[in-house]
Amino acid sequence: QFKQLVRPAVFSSEIIIVSGFQLNFAARSENSKTNMTQQKPYYPTLRNITLAQLNLNTIVELTPLQRNTNLSDRYSANVFLKREDLQVVRSYKIRGAYNKISGLTDEERLRGVVCASAGNHAQGVAYSCQLLGIKGKIYMPTTTPKQKITQVKMFGKDKIEVVLVGDTYDAASDAAHRNSEETGMVYIHPFDDPQIIEGQATSGVEILQDFTGSIDYLFLPIGGGGLAAGVGAYFKQISPNTKIIGVEPAGAPSMKVSLEKGEVTPLRDIDKFVDGAAVQRVGDITFKVCKQVLDDIVVVPEGKICTTILELYNQDAIVVEPAGALAITALEFYREQIEGKNVVCMVSGLSLIHISEPTRREWL
Repeated sequence: QFKQLVRPAVFSSEIIIVSGFQLNFAARSENSKTNMTQQKPYYPTLRNITLAQLNLNTIVELTPLQRNTNLSDRYSANVFLKREDLQVVRSYKIRGAYNKISGLTDEERLRGVVCASAGNHAQGVAYSCQLLGIKGKIYMPTTTPKQKITQVKMFGKDKIEVVLVGDTYDAASDAAHRNSEETGMVYIHPFDDPQIIEGQATSGVEILQDFTGSIDYLFLPIGGGGLAAGVGAYFKQISPNTKIIGVEPAGAPSMKVSLEKGEVTPLRDIDKFVDGAAVQRVGDITFKVCKQVLDDIVVVPEGKICTTILELYNQDAIVVEPAGALAITALEFYREQIEGKNVVCMVSGLSLIHISEPTRREWL
């Protein structure tokens, strides 16, 4: 346990004292807010990521990094899966949510929190509210699977209220923002916030802790960009030779379009099938960080994602949601480049929908 606590700190040139953690964490929270008002662009530092790791040490699961034999044989590479689908709330989102909410002031905690989510961020916020004893209101699209709504209520217990509104994440986000302005509840952004980004980055810390040798390629799913910004920034500072490949669904390539145009560019219409990554607009902060850390973005068709989901289920007994299959699906488009290489794919979330025969026929 002690090794796990201090291990991330050895990577940082800005070593912090573990005994002074609480004081430093408060200062970190204040510094990140200040960064956004200064001219210097925000970038996730090793110090802040280390503090997030310490903050989350007893909260999140240390999820396994597993070599997948089927994928390794298929692509003649060493393919490893970071299994965030095995996280306590079945996705990596608890990392950012708890890191953000636990850093609120006493006055902010009394006001409560509000967020918008298609499912995974909602579960992370709900669980954080329950652990910290903070009231929360969660806006979710009406298209959210019932299983995810049930899970959100289960994780939040009596601390949260779920409100269904609109048919996209962006519509739910607008409603949550209005509620925050009217009530004073603190808005917890699912991706465009320094503490959220730094929390998500801790999954990258674990990857490098668990991997022996060098990682040639890291494939990361992109929705709003929080995971890619955090993990990508950490890797660029610790493992700069690793190629960071972002992956988006063809029906919602908001980061790719924005990077091509050189500015955050909202999409008019999106395909909502990959609900965990289907956003019309990426974050302003995440866009700037991703612009620096991503080596490429692969856009994968929804049909290919369905095939990946079914193959993982049938061959490996792994049940992932569409967003959780993005990184693995992209391997087909990098077949030549990854041959003989060490490759890590982020499996970002578990599917709560049982893959029955009717479901398979519908996808196919």
